[in-house]
Amino acid sequence: MGYAKVLLGVVLVTALAATSTAQTKLNKGATCPALIDYVSLNNTNITAIQSLFQVKKFRNLLGANNLPTSTPSDKNVNATEKIRIPFTCMCTNGTGVSNRKPVYKVQKDDFMYHIAKEVFSGLLTFQQIADVNGVPDPNQINPGQELWIPLPCSCDIVNGIKVVHNGILVDKGSTVEGIAKQYGTNLTTLLTLNNMTDPSKLQAGQVLDIPLPVIGIKLMLKCLFVPCSSNVNSSSLDYPFLLANGTYVYTAYNCVKLQCEPSGLKSTNSDWTTCPAMQCQGADSLFIGNKTSSGCNQTSCVYSGFTSKSILTSLVTESICPAPSAAWKIGFQGLGWNFFLFISIQLILFLSLHLS
Repeated sequence: MGYAKVLLGVVLVTALAATSTAQTKLNKGATCPALIDYVSLNNTNITAIQSLFQVKKFRNLLGANNLPTSTPSDKNVNATEKIRIPFTCMCTNGTGVSNRKPVYKVQKDDFMYHIAKEVFSGLLTFQQIADVNGVPDPNQINPGQELWIPLPCSCDIVNGIKVVHNGILVDKGSTVEGIAKQYGTNLTTLLTLNNMTDPSKLQAGQVLDIPLPVIGIKLMLKCLFVPCSSNVNSSSLDYPFLLANGTYVYTAYNCVKLQCEPSGLKSTNSDWTTCPAMQCQGADSLFIGNKTSSGCNQTSCVYSGFTSKSILTSLVTESICPAPSAAWKIGFQGLGWNFFLFISIQLILFLSLHLS
């Protein structure tokens, strides 16, 4: 009888827990990498965009857009073309804005609405610019005056998982459902992140917060375009490491390109005449980004961080053979938790009748 009661409790708690929805939590007082889409009203080039948003390194802009490292600095950008801007987000008191950059110098005949709506393509309002800069009258700005442009962003943890937040400009005719499908998320998550209750209220030109999956953060996740993994540990100088899938960055003094290979660039560390070896110990032929297979096991040499003296690597082995019951698992998952809950209730009724 005692055993039956314990079993009933375990089954009931498990069933109820399975139906709960994970909540979005705010990481307050933090900074994090963020992205935002920009669409210039006029034809321009990628260097002009880098200058406007004060992206420190040209290759950071290339990486955010997954453009080849050979991309010329005068590459044309059409007026309708979206360029993803990488920047640092500062989150305090439940809101996030870009961390004191970019700064815009007012030009002759500029006015605040023009700066917000046309120069920065409606990514924020003129009143937001006025508020953070302490400008009492948005109509009273002077040539040469410097204005901090507070790009909207977030450092929220979404459903218990760290993400890179990407602000997008909503196109005419878009729907929340369609955007969720495009970016691999769901309707509920997008509505929660953007404080929306009615998806039909979505408007063209609105900035929508999109959570992008990341690699790194001590998680074993596959890079999207290159067959490798990242397992950055807490001793690394680039920890914590957040990188959105579909982008790349240079790290380890420019010696490593993630995703996920030696960069081929000259090291920026004056103590390194050449980049250190990126070979995994215990695997003579494996370097960062390499893998080997034996039967059902695949072993990869992965980037694990760097110190002032060396680049850290580790070996990761995973099974590449399908699980014996994969088809059954897929079928079960397709039934969803409602089926699980139904079975659990039936089991509870059975135990109550036969074990009491």
